[in-house]
Amino acid sequence: MKDYDEATAFLGQWGRFQQVVFFLLCLSIVPDGFVFSVVFLTDTPKHHCLVPEVNLTQDWLDAIIPVEVELSRCSRYRLDEVRNLSARGLVPGRDVNLTDLGQEGCVDGWSYSRDIYQSTIVTEFDLVCNEEWKQPLTSTIFFLGVLCGSFIAGQLSDRFGRKPVLFVTMAVQVIFTIIEMFSPSWTVFVIFLFFNGLGQVSNFVSGFVLGTEILAGNVRVLFSSLGVCVAFAIGYMFLPVFAYFLRSWTSLLFGLALPGLVYIPLWWFIPESPRWGQKKKAILRKAANINKVEAPEVIFEDYMAYVSPVIQQVTLWETLTVIAITTIKQRLHRYLLICLPRFTLSTGYYGLSLNTSQLHADPYISCFISAAVEVPAYISSWLALRYLRRKLSVISILILGALSLYFIQLVPQELSYLSVALEMLGKFAITTGTSLMFVYTAEIYPTVIRNTATGTCTTFSRMGGCIAPFLLKLSAYVAYLPYITLGTLALGSAFGALFLPETLGKPLPQTIQQMHKMEGWYTNYPGKQFKSLNTEKNV
Repeated sequence: MKDYDEATAFLGQWGRFQQVVFFLLCLSIVPDGFVFSVVFLTDTPKHHCLVPEVNLTQDWLDAIIPVEVELSRCSRYRLDEVRNLSARGLVPGRDVNLTDLGQEGCVDGWSYSRDIYQSTIVTEFDLVCNEEWKQPLTSTIFFLGVLCGSFIAGQLSDRFGRKPVLFVTMAVQVIFTIIEMFSPSWTVFVIFLFFNGLGQVSNFVSGFVLGTEILAGNVRVLFSSLGVCVAFAIGYMFLPVFAYFLRSWTSLLFGLALPGLVYIPLWWFIPESPRWGQKKKAILRKAANINKVEAPEVIFEDYMAYVSPVIQQVTLWETLTVIAITTIKQRLHRYLLICLPRFTLSTGYYGLSLNTSQLHADPYISCFISAAVEVPAYISSWLALRYLRRKLSVISILILGALSLYFIQLVPQELSYLSVALEMLGKFAITTGTSLMFVYTAEIYPTVIRNTATGTCTTFSRMGGCIAPFLLKLSAYVAYLPYITLGTLALGSAFGALFLPETLGKPLPQTIQQMHKMEGWYTNYPGKQFKSLNTEKNV
């Protein structure tokens, strides 16, 4: 009995059909790199209490904001007292002891520096002082949208197909990016931002699975580990360029939405996955024509008789039931072993990426460096996937990330560039691991639930992205606590990865039973072999 790759070997691996799919899917991934636009949209510029135009001497105008290492951000001396003292001709510091004056909050609003940004949502909605908690919550709500979108897109893709969900989520991303520009309040903005998150990375998952299922052999590895990831990094590197020239938050959103309109014509060029749906043979025969090769009379032979009924009979409810049964009753630890490294890598990836505005005085340079580091990381991931065992690669990269983050706290303050280098090394390791785990997950799960399972694992990992903005705030209590936390998570995940199966050089599993028979799982209880809802022995 042939598996899918053997049955479709007549197409070759790198014909015109595969080339079109490869490059167009990579092109569709580029806007996903704009996911870190929240770095610029939610950044907090220097600010202090606004002092209205009143009759004050220059000495009092200079002294009305208390100095706490730098100008106080959330308080000023009481304006009525200062006005009276200024009218009497008294000079602060000489005639008046400033510590004796009362203070008040920024009752007239805030004055924001425009050295870097013309405006952000922080300046638009005054997310400072008592409202400062809304700033990290904004990013968290966005990543909650990403989390929900990853899960929902996986379910819908397995039900309605990879291609429709890919384009629907791209449309959602563009539409809500534009709508955000007209938000009258922070509450309305984050509601629109949540729906933007639903589409922002969901189309990455759909496009990733679509390419993984269409392409084969080394081309599949090249696409899943290097192609889509470098495309994402290209979008990420373009982000600071957009932000540099579009320094108001509304113009930045508009600029980021425009590229999405270019992708509408791709609907007529990107095919559905031949592994999914009722038109498998038609898609493959069309691919054969494009590649100018002759398709055999019977493409799948007994392969379709064995696998197709299983795939066709799986409904959305059955898919969820399969996951529930295998998770709760049989193999909970297996799913946790896959999800734990992805959660750790997601937390580290988003945490270090969102922290880029703190690395350098110029956030645009910081963001570009953070994005550029991802290119060699993805190349390393591709090389590792091609030549090294999956398990060894994941464990090694997690340990490298943990050690680099631990060592940051040992660097003297005067060697700040060394700290940045170590953080970028950690970003390199975590980015490499993230790319590895995307491929590793797709290779572990079978076709019948691959997109659902990939989306489910991505959903779990996105929880790390949701907590990352608040994790960074721990530095206010202990300077290096975020790095220590991320390093500890990485070491724990490296230990858990010891019990994952090895997939190097093995065909993609088609059924759930094939997945559970994979060599290398930690446990395989005698007499408790999993039986699918669609019992394969009857097929």
